Amino acid sequence: MSEKPRAKAYVYTRVSTAMQVDGFSLDAQRDEIRRFAELKKIDIVGEYCDEGKSGKNTKNRKFSAPQQVQGRGT
Repeated sequence: MSEKPRAKAYVYTRVSTAMQVDGFSLDAQRDEIRRFAELKKIDIVGEYCDEGKSGKNTKNRKFSAPQQVQGRGT
């Protein structure tokens, strides 16, 4: 019996202030997402990070990068 294909996901981390960028927040987010993916048998296919960006405006942020990659069939 063949195994079911593993799900694929992107890691997206963000902090909204410069003070958070210098702290542990981005690394902690990334580590927690990777642990969750490993537990659920999800393959991480890319990582994106917005440092010191507000959540109010999504224009010109890396948040949309995974959708652009998916649109190209990658």
